[in-house]
Amino acid sequence: MRLRLAQLIGRLLPAPVADRAMPHLERLNAILDGSGDSAVSQRTAIFAFSVRVASAAIAYLSQVFMARWMGDFEYGIYVAVWVAAVILGGIACFGFQTGVIRFISEYRTANDLDHMRGAIRGALMWSLATSTVFALIGSAILYLFADHVTDYYVIPIYLAAVCLPMMALQETQDGVARAFNWPATALGPTFIARPLLILATMAIFILAGMPTDAPTAMLAAIVATWLASIGQFVSLLAKLRKAVPQGPRAYRPREWITIAMPIFLVEGFYNLLTNTDILFVGYYLPPDQVGIYFATVKTLALVHFVYFSVKASSAHRFAAYRQAGDMRRYEEFIHETVNWTFWPSLVLAILMVLLGRYFLMLFGPSFVAGEDLLWILAIGVVVRSTVGAAESVLTMSGEQNTCAAVYGASLFVNLTLNLTLIPIYGLKGAAWATTTAMLFEAIALYAAARRRLGIHIFIIPMSQTGNGKAGTA
Repeated sequence: MRLRLAQLIGRLLPAPVADRAMPHLERLNAILDGSGDSAVSQRTAIFAFSVRVASAAIAYLSQVFMARWMGDFEYGIYVAVWVAAVILGGIACFGFQTGVIRFISEYRTANDLDHMRGAIRGALMWSLATSTVFALIGSAILYLFADHVTDYYVIPIYLAAVCLPMMALQETQDGVARAFNWPATALGPTFIARPLLILATMAIFILAGMPTDAPTAMLAAIVATWLASIGQFVSLLAKLRKAVPQGPRAYRPREWITIAMPIFLVEGFYNLLTNTDILFVGYYLPPDQVGIYFATVKTLALVHFVYFSVKASSAHRFAAYRQAGDMRRYEEFIHETVNWTFWPSLVLAILMVLLGRYFLMLFGPSFVAGEDLLWILAIGVVVRSTVGAAESVLTMSGEQNTCAAVYGASLFVNLTLNLTLIPIYGLKGAAWATTTAMLFEAIALYAAARRRLGIHIFIIPMSQTGNGKAGTA
């Protein structure tokens, strides 16, 4: 492949240009053809990012259609409830959606198939059971205190509870697939199939004469979520039957829960941290303002996907290298992933803030009000990318308690700033609160990794900081 590509470039480009391009093409070929861990992880990251780019386009267009069909008020109700459901879907797994990645990676490295089989089944059953209980308790609380909830939110919240078990199951199925390097199975159902199904089901409902309001949109979400989750389960089960030999299952529930609980705090804090602004905007401001803010956040989603893609392709590697005792490769790989995260994030952030106005216009004339927010939020995204997937490094290295403390503190900062700034500055207050919290999060993650693991996780190598400790860069 390298020879053919080099010959093609030599024929199509002038010799000086081809000579300059060749080193980059060689690196690309090493990624596409290589069998080493870095090449595999980079290919997975590229695939994951490609899926998320496709997902971003699909989700973005689907949100544009939803906003156009529903109007900013009903659309704002829908997105406020949907965001809350997504948060609860992650929280309801109680950490097993990420913990299972660590369990599978460690058991595969140790060739402990009995416990690996037990961890897979246990994580899936746990997530489905706890999320169902979560949904029932939440529905009961809403029934008892419905008078204290704004009336136009009540029915959509009840409908969102129906989505919760399948959303939690998808989260854990995603983790299992990521642990086995199956990015298509991990990401396709949630980020490709589900938004397409929501859009298609909503279109069918509208053609059938149903009202274009938030309850109808939530009904479409129920259909889409259940179909996507069941489809993912069937696909994952078929792959597992080929990859994991049949045999007995062994369980370590106490050990797994002990590990998963701090991860649950990390995941819960992280989900709240990344969505607190939308929830507070929904609390303080009318639904049309929620719609504008959500459209702005979705416009920046492509930049977030870089971080997500790197995290999805590398988290299990951190655990595997550390479990195998290969500390040199462990640290090298960490710093590779920081570079994979920062530079694409920077380029995409610049691109999105320059073109953001035109993207927002697709939602409708009123949504252009979110243009100024793009610049504020982009600063936070770029700052956060300077430490890469540092929280995955901590969690997969046995420092889940430290990571939970970092995210607890970051969430406190975010909550405090949102409570203070949104009533005064409105949507800009929410954007500045989020950006400041991201800055705090990045600093805290860096400090935690430096103190607990002795690793310099930052885009600038240690040798360039004047510290003199170049070995970990």
